[in-house]
Amino acid sequence: MGVVSFPSPDLLTSYIAQQEMARRSAGFSLPAHDIMRYGAIVASHIQSYSSLPRAMNEVRQQIQATAKNKHSFASGSVLFAETLTGGKGRFKRPWHAPEGGLWLVVALFNQWLPQTTQLLPLVAGVSACETVREFGLDAELKWVNDVLVGGKKICGILCETFICPESSEEYILVGIGLNVNNTSFPDDLTPLATSMKTSAGHDFDLGLVALDLLAKLRWNIGLLTYEEEELESDHGTFMASYRALCRSCQRRVSWGFDVQNNAQYEATVRAIAEDGGIVLHHLQDDVEVVEHGGEIIYLD
Repeated sequence: MGVVSFPSPDLLTSYIAQQEMARRSAGFSLPAHDIMRYGAIVASHIQSYSSLPRAMNEVRQQIQATAKNKHSFASGSVLFAETLTGGKGRFKRPWHAPEGGLWLVVALFNQWLPQTTQLLPLVAGVSACETVREFGLDAELKWVNDVLVGGKKICGILCETFICPESSEEYILVGIGLNVNNTSFPDDLTPLATSMKTSAGHDFDLGLVALDLLAKLRWNIGLLTYEEEELESDHGTFMASYRALCRSCQRRVSWGFDVQNNAQYEATVRAIAEDGGIVLHHLQDDVEVVEHGGEIIYLD
């Protein structure tokens, strides 16, 4: 432990005050300071490691160890690793996580209503996409939360629920892997993946990218919480942000729970529903369906 290149909570607070608040306040109808206050739990505690097998496993172990000492793990805690040697994505797919990328987990105590909790994967996607765009790249979202640049994946997100066996407290673990300065990928990923450096042709300040991502996570989680608390679960403003970044609509896709290994049907994407589901026109059956899980692959 002891990686010093990643931001501290104090540095994040300063960055938000000087940079992020100015961007968010401009032309925004909701109270930006209140939204940031609702999101203030994010990155109130930050840890960094040079290497871990899996960041998710480390966080689970820390939650359990804290509970055994009769304490609650700090909600919003962030864990960074410079490399992951055993990273896993959906369906235990290997996750390539070498030096030069941002590999982190945010642990959030589940304090939200179910209809808000199901939007947290979208929140992570919006935050990562906004960060990549902040540094000059034309990033977009593919439902649910893959971030693409030039049609290639630049960021992947995995959200898992963890119920601590010692305390029965429920946490949402948000894992984010963003390719920043790493440029080498396994052969099977080379046609599908990219990084910020590959796309832009130059290196980026990894600590600054991390700082911006944490600021945007704080904003978007704060917005989701503000809308639940103040607007009686109406998440219209957040969903408008998501739709503005998501370019899946009108695309022809394959859908499946594990679409890479078992594509279940082909469809055209009609819309993104208010609850974050994807509205699909099933091409074979000529019916409209709404899916809230699974994943898509673009066919055109």
